[in-house]
Order: sequence, then C-alpha cells, then structure tokens
Amino acid sequence: MSTRAPVTRRLTRRLTLRARMALLTAAAVALAVAACASAGWLLTRNQLYRELDRRLGAVSGGPPTAPDGYRPGPPGQGPRTPRLPRQAEALLAACSSEPTGTGAQNPPPGPYEIMQLVRADGRRCTVPGAGALEVTAQDARVARGERGHAYHDGAGVTASGTEDDVRVLTRSFRLRDGTPAAVSYAISLDEVQGPLDNLALLLTAVTALGVVVSAAAGLMIARASLRPVDELTGAVEHIARTEDLATRIPEEGTDEIARLSRSFNTMTAALAASRERQQQLIADAGHELRTPLTSLRTNIDLLLRSQATGRDLPPETRRNLLASVRAQLRELTSLVGDLLELARPAETGPVRETVALHEVVERAVERARLRGPGLTITSDTRPWHVHGDPASLERAIVNLLDNAVKFSPPGGAVTVRLEDGELTVRDHGPGIPAADLPHVFERFWRSPSARSLPGSGLGLSIVARVVAECGGRVALEPAPGGGTLARLHLPGTPAPGD
Repeated sequence: MSTRAPVTRRLTRRLTLRARMALLTAAAVALAVAACASAGWLLTRNQLYRELDRRLGAVSGGPPTAPDGYRPGPPGQGPRTPRLPRQAEALLAACSSEPTGTGAQNPPPGPYEIMQLVRADGRRCTVPGAGALEVTAQDARVARGERGHAYHDGAGVTASGTEDDVRVLTRSFRLRDGTPAAVSYAISLDEVQGPLDNLALLLTAVTALGVVVSAAAGLMIARASLRPVDELTGAVEHIARTEDLATRIPEEGTDEIARLSRSFNTMTAALAASRERQQQLIADAGHELRTPLTSLRTNIDLLLRSQATGRDLPPETRRNLLASVRAQLRELTSLVGDLLELARPAETGPVRETVALHEVVERAVERARLRGPGLTITSDTRPWHVHGDPASLERAIVNLLDNAVKFSPPGGAVTVRLEDGELTVRDHGPGIPAADLPHVFERFWRSPSARSLPGSGLGLSIVARVVAECGGRVALEPAPGGGTLARLHLPGTPAPGD
C-alpha cells in the first residue's frame, strides 16, 4: 500500500481551513483551465490536420470518396481516379526502393513534398525527384486493394535527402492489366507542428497564470467566506475565557454561516437560562434550608446548655424540643428528597413500566388519611393503566393529596376520583387566588397565605415534572362552592394489555 495518501492527508490536516479552501479553489480552477486548454489544443490540431488532408486530397486528384474496404474497378469506373505520375507502369516494372534524381523526361514534383508508388506486395517504388516514404501496414492494405485510401502520419526523405515527419494520403488504383497498386502523397507536418508547439506554450502560460490568479482569488474568497467563522471563533474563545454567556454573534443573511450563528446564539441562551435556573435553585434551596437548620440549631443549643449547666428542662419542655427537632429533621429529609428529584436529569430518568394508576391512587389516599386524621377523604377509582415509574407517580399523587390536606379546614372533606385517566382532587379550603394560579407549579413558589404552613414549595413542581414525563397534563382551578380542584390526566388504557 502506498504511503503517499496518508502523508498527503497529514499535510492537509496541518493546513488551516483558509489555506485548504484556497488550495482547493486553485486546484479546481487549474483542472478546469487545463481541461479547456487541452480541448482547445486538440480542436486546433484536428482542424489543422483536416486542412492537410484536404490539401492532400486536392493534389491527388480530388478528395477520396471510396469507403474503407472498397475495391476500385478499372479506370473510368467507380470513384474518381487518383492523379498518377507519368509512366506509372514503367516505374512499377522497374521498381526502385531508393530515392532517385529527377530525369529530363520526368516532370518535377507537384504541390506535395514526397510521392511514391506502392506495389501490391508492399514494396515501395520511388518516383525520380519525389523522395521516399516508409510503407506502413495501412499503405500495404491500400496497395492490395483492401482499402480505397488511408490517411496517417509517417516519416520520409525529401528529394534533397532531408528526413521529415509528414502527413500521408495513400490511394488505391489499378493498372491496365487489373493489377492493384497504390500511390502515396505526403506533405510536411512542420507547418502544423510549429503552430501547435507555439499554441501549447501559450496555453501552458495561460494555465499557469490561471492557477496563480485562482490561488489569489481563492485566498480572497476564503477570507471573505470565513470572516463570520472568525467572529464565531472569537466569540467562543471569549466565552471560554470569561464565561460570559451573554455574548451574541451577528445573525446576518440566510446562509449556513448565519444558521450556525443563530444556533450558537440559541445554545448560549439556553446555557445562560440553565445557569440562571441553577443559581436560582441554589439560592431558593439555601433559603428553604436556612429555616429548619436555624430551628434545629436553636433547639439543640438549648438542650446542650441545659445539660452543661446542670439545670434540667421541664419534661414537657424537653419533650416539645425533641418533637420539634424530629419535625425539622423530617422537613429537611423531605426537602432533600424533593431537591434530588428535581435535580435528576430527564435523560437519566427512572425505568418506565406499566403501572396500575388506580392502585397507586389508593395507596396515596391511605397515606393522606394518616397525615390528616381529622379529615374525611373519600375515593372513587376506576381501573387505569399508564406507562411510567411507580415510585415517581406515587410521590406525585401524594404531593397532590398533601396539598389538599394542608389547606383543608379541620373536619373538612377531600374527594378523590379517577375515571377514564383523569384524576381529580377536590378540597374545601380557602382556594387559590386567580393571580397565584400561573405560579403554583414553579419551584419554591409559595403563596403569601401559605408561607406560615410547613412545606418547601417543591411538591407541585415535582407533580408537574412527573406528569410531563408521562405525557400527561395537570392543572389547578377554583372549585364550585369554594376550595380547589386539581385535574391530572395521564394517557393510558383501562386494561394493561389494551
């Protein structure tokens, strides 16, 4: 396997994107110019050769019309007879393969440079004062009558003894006795090769100039095209250096660079929003943790001071302090659990499975009855199966019931109903003001009237997250006659196999 390709790839990777674009542009233009130059040279060559062939046809008695493989008949029949030298039969009878001088009885050569006769056996018979040509296989076929004529390049010797490259036309004819033979006419290729060589030099210079110009143009185009990329790179480096997510890139146009700029701005905006939510979560969590921690520290300090001074607290006071410590620890545990639930990434969520929602609701109702012993909690559930995490669903429904228990007056009633995938929880508490309804599912948000009650303000936000993960929806609304009505809908089926 050749090592040239890996070396080329390594060299290419070392170049900058701007240099690679300029190099590719120059290469593409060079190939295009070279292809056009080659095509122009070939067309010119063909045209010059056609002109030589036309002249050869004219000096040989007219353009050959016999198709390839045609056997000319006797003189006077068939296509036009080629122009033959005088005493052709005598020349063929006394065939000489070497050039001979011009005799007094022979005319000088015509507008051609070389002319000779070819016998049927392939031997050449030179004409005095007309030079000599190398006989090729094509000439021999024409002399045998297998072809009517043949054009080809060849080499010959002029009457003056100079070797020359020539264009040859060989035409078939028959002697009076019917014997086939051929006559070859040749014109020097100097008048074609000279212009072609000059044209090749000119086209080579034009191609080289085109490569240089295309390289410069490619570099300018690369600079202009990559200017937005340079701006994007500068913005990324600035963000990496300063962590300033408010940096924006101009979004001009509708091309790929503009799309990349818009995507980058969208990404930085999302990162900035995520950082803001993270900071807000930390600030809110710190604020919520401060109250139970302060209460815990105060109660524990009282217990330690009482033990250190030897003055025991009254049993009732000590019992109340320990109960308060336990309540604060329970609140801290619940708060930490809620924070962990909210901090769980959506893509690493719990394993989802088919869950009997009516059973989950019944378990949540039992837990709610323990937390509100003075309340009347009734439930009416119909079978409904959903796809989700059992623990998360139970936690969400418990939070929804805890909210109803918390705001229900002593001796009040809470009604729970599950039918056709819709769970409703109705309490008879003070209700939620209309201005507070848009905020009830926000993290750590608590209405002014509920800030004196226990809780962290995370319960309903956990409900909204779990319901969204299951593809459902949840909403709170004022209940007819007072209180609050929670509606939770989860897609599913009455039977697990439906």
